[in-house]
Formats: sequence, C-alpha cells, structure tokens
Amino acid sequence: MEMKEVIVSHDGTTRHLNGVSTVIPKGKITTIIGPNGCGKSTLLSVMSRNNRPLEGQARLENRDLIEYKAKDFAKKFAIVYQQNDIPSDLTVEQLVMYGRMPHTSLFKKNTSEDEDAVSWALACTNLLDKRHNDLAALSGGERQRVWIAMALAQKSEMLCLDEPTTYLDIYYQLELLELVKQLNEQHGLTIVMVLHDINQAIRYSDHIILMKAGQIITEGAPRAVITKEVIKKVYGVNSVFHEDEELGLYMMPLSI
Repeated sequence: MEMKEVIVSHDGTTRHLNGVSTVIPKGKITTIIGPNGCGKSTLLSVMSRNNRPLEGQARLENRDLIEYKAKDFAKKFAIVYQQNDIPSDLTVEQLVMYGRMPHTSLFKKNTSEDEDAVSWALACTNLLDKRHNDLAALSGGERQRVWIAMALAQKSEMLCLDEPTTYLDIYYQLELLELVKQLNEQHGLTIVMVLHDINQAIRYSDHIILMKAGQIITEGAPRAVITKEVIKKVYGVNSVFHEDEELGLYMMPLSI
C-alpha cells in the first residue's frame, strides 16, 4: 500500500489529511499513533476505500484503489473497526462465514474451501470451542477476536485494525496484540493498526507512523522514531526512556 500526497477534506475546507505520503512495508506490523483527531482513522479510511482523497493517490500493487472491484479488493484488504454492531441472532461461526463473501455469491452454498477457511480463522483466533456460541454471550475480548476471525476468513493479504484494544481490559489487550504478532509471524500477514498506547506500539511494531494535525511527523523502526524529542513535539509531553532486559525499550511520561 502506497500513499502519495493524499489530501482528505470532509467539508472542502478543513484538511483531515494534508499531503500524506507513506509506504506500508509488506509482511510487517505497522502501527499508527498520535493525539486524538490527528488523522489516524482517516488514514485507515483511505486505505479501506471508505474515503476517497480530494487530491493525491492511494495505490495497492501499483493500481489506484478505486480501480479495484469490491470483491477483488476484499481479497487483498480486510479491516476491523473499533466498534461493531453485534447481531444477536448469529453464532460465532455464522458471522465468521460472512468473511467468505468475496469468494462466493449470494445464492451459492458454502464449499469445503469456505468451511476450511472459517475453521482456520477460528483456530488462529482460538475460537474453535466457541464456534456454536451466540455472539451476545461472549466477552468483549472474545467478540473482538470474532471480528478478526471474520476478516481472516477473507484470506486477504493485508489486515487493518482500527484501535482494536479500545474498551478492553489489559488482559484482553495483551491477548489481542499477541494474536496480531502471531498472525504476522506465522502467516505472513501485512498488518496496520491504530493504537493509543505508545509502549504497546514500541513492543509490537516493526514500523511506526507518528501523526499530528493530519500530517505524518516521522515514521520508521520504533527505536529510530520514538524519542523524547518526538514525543514532546507530537504529544506535548515530557518523557524519559528506559531499557529493560525483559521488556526492552519503554517510555514513561513525566509532565506536560
């Protein structure tokens, strides 16, 4: 995925993205961080074709995103949003099967390939024992994993997660981030996610994009771009960094 001088404006005046250019590294975990309202989710909306740039280009495999047919694009790109409506009358397996829609038609019966893809997605997300459970009976962390399983069932090459740890307690946050790491390392998925926790971004990312006011301030490997000077510039916060043998590099905020 590549962006070139992308400008997005919802009202024709305010620029929610202002000349954003970036390349998402294939086969890596990229995390977008920055203050509230800086354009993180807007950037994901351009990648997912939910927002068309006012100016600039968004391309995937040297093709403009708008050139793709919906089903063809879904085979390459899947996204899980921060909040999702839970259909109370569906089971886990039924919802995950919706991820197979790009590979089938409305009136076509599920094939063995569809069944295998769903079972694989449920296994990846540790939900095989929940496959027949009603969605409404699941915990918040389990529900988030179901939506990820549905995205995995698409068999897309790229997975985007918009603030996946929001509203989850620390146990389920870590469980989900370990799942992201596993999907990348074991299955080679290119993953882009939006996070608020800087230390989680440092720990679980290969590539970090820091945004402020609709622009990319800096990007690169966590150790190269997450510094006290950058944190001050982006967040207006004074911080210190420590190195721990078990935790690695981590940041502590001090004052504003």
